[in-house]
Formats: sequence, C-alpha cells, structure tokens
Amino acid sequence: MKKAVTLVDVAKKAGVSVMTASRAMSGEGYASEETKAKVHAAAQELGYAPNALARMMKGGRTNVIGVVVNDLSSVVVNSFVTALSEEVRKYEMDLFIYNSLGDLGDGKGRRLSQMLHGLWDGLVFVLPRMSDDYLKTLEQSDSPIVLINYCRQETSLPVVRGDNVNGARDGVAHLIELGHRRIGFVRGTAYTGQSAERERGYRAALEAAGIDVDETLIAQGDFNEPSGVVAGRALLELAEPPTAIFAANDAMALGCMSAIREKGLRIPQDISIIGFDDMPAAAVSQPGLTTMRHPVAAMAQAAVQELMRRIQNQPGRRQRIEFPSEFVVRDSAGPGPGAPATKRGKARKQA
Repeated sequence: MKKAVTLVDVAKKAGVSVMTASRAMSGEGYASEETKAKVHAAAQELGYAPNALARMMKGGRTNVIGVVVNDLSSVVVNSFVTALSEEVRKYEMDLFIYNSLGDLGDGKGRRLSQMLHGLWDGLVFVLPRMSDDYLKTLEQSDSPIVLINYCRQETSLPVVRGDNVNGARDGVAHLIELGHRRIGFVRGTAYTGQSAERERGYRAALEAAGIDVDETLIAQGDFNEPSGVVAGRALLELAEPPTAIFAANDAMALGCMSAIREKGLRIPQDISIIGFDDMPAAAVSQPGLTTMRHPVAAMAQAAVQELMRRIQNQPGRRQRIEFPSEFVVRDSAGPGPGAPATKRGKARKQA
C-alpha cells in the first residue's frame, strides 16, 4: 500500500519548516506569497491533500464552505450552486454540497446538524425550506451562516435575496399596459416566502391600476412544471378565463404554456403569459418567455463575501442584501383584447 503523503513530506520538498508549510497551506498566520507558491507547488506535485477533519480537531479552519440545498434537480438551485462554487474558489476554499431532499427540521435537519457540525468554516443555505424551530436553532448558533432567497419571515441571520415584490409588480404592470384586465396568477409553495412576495407584487400592480383582484383567477402550483399544467387547465376552464397569466416561476409558466396549447389556443395572440427566474428554457421556449431575472452571480458573490467577513470575525455589512430584478421582455406577452395596435411593438421587444 502506498504511504500517504504528509505535511512533513511537503515541507521537505518545499525546503521550509513544517510550521511554515502549515501556515502556507492553512492560510493561518504569516507566510510570504513566494513561500505559499513553493509549498502549494510541492503539495500538488506530491499529491498532498490536507485533512480537514484533523484541522477541525485542532481548532483550525477547514477551508470548506458548506452549501445546503433542498433539491439539486432545480435549475435555479443549480445556478446558485455553480455561482457559489466559482466564488468560493477565489478564496482558495472548497465547497461541500448537502442535498436535504426535503424540509429542514423534519429529522433530516437534525442529522444534517450532527453531520456537518465543525466540518465547515461557514454555511450557505440556498432557497431553504426550514421549520421555524430549525431557523431558531441556526439563529442561536455561533457558526457563520448566510441564507440566499429566504423571505418567509424576518430573521437575525444575514439574507441575500432578489426583489420579488417589485419584479412581480413590473411584470403584471407590463401586462396591464398591454391592455389585459383579467390576469391570472399561479402560486408556488410557501416554503421560502418567494411566492407570497410575488403575489404581493401581482396584487399591488392590479390595485395601482384600479383593477379588483378576482380570487378565482389565482391557482395553486408547487413551483414544478406539472403543477403549472394543472393550474393552467383550471384557469382556462373558468367561465370567464384570463387573457393573461403570471406564474410565480418559469417552470410553472412553461406548464401553463402546455395547457394553453392543449386548449388549441395561441401564445400570445389568444392569451399572454409571463414567468419569473429566467431559467435557460425560458429563452428557447416557443415563443420565448417574458420573465424576471435575478442577478445570480452578483448574489452568490455577495453571499460568499458576507460569509467570509463573519468567518474572519469582521463586522457584517448588513442583515439583508437585496438585488433588484431585471425585466426580460420576449414574445409570450402580447396585446390584450381591444388594445391599440401601438402596444404590439413593445410586446415584441426582445431581451
């Protein structure tokens, strides 16, 4: 069996003391850039892999960031994980991904705490589904923690999030400007609070235009495409169906588009639709889906920077960092019934 490479071997190869090699590898204490380069080159040549568990037991940093998600099949979650990975690499740290496959705090959350305790320098939760008790446990922890796109309730933890309310309001206002008055809304689940905020924006846009909210035009989905199909069918079966639909995310909007085609209707000539998130499929759907986009890369950068401040015992910037949504206009939203022809140019404006 091949003998494992140790820090002693790395130090000898680099021509430095073991203490200096340790400082260069861990980032704790001073080591010149030249020394760091020599030590890292020696480690790479020898195939040395620092033992994070050993460093943790000695009370040192592990140079590992944990990222907790609920569903790795989610395109939005994956986009955040990719952006976080790129940002963490800038700090010469590694990423540990844990897919909880459900709500945190249902037993899996307790196992998560036991498994990850002490093995990471900080944690990022992406679109977390967590119980109130689990959130409280995190708030009471002295571990560095940042939440991404958590809006369900106020928390003392730092949160990096996109502006859901104004983004949704802009989208629905766009439909109103195009002449639509009966606008349906497809809700998502209540896990992170994003759906509720997007519904607030929907209601605010209608109220600002003097349009009463018709509760029969609000259908329930679960942020997945099949639920959008079901919700779309329900809205289209109404005695007076909507002329436009706003779905709380792109996946449900694409599901609604399938339901619309099933009905033999055209988009946007017969009914308009917009989504939220600007997932890749939105740009290649037929027609292209009008939607709202959050700046994922900038949000990931802010989350890692905020986490690093706390890992390094520096003052945090602020508890809530919010980014505006960008409105992406494609071809799925067209003029409403009786709208003047001048609305058509705006409806066809490309992102």
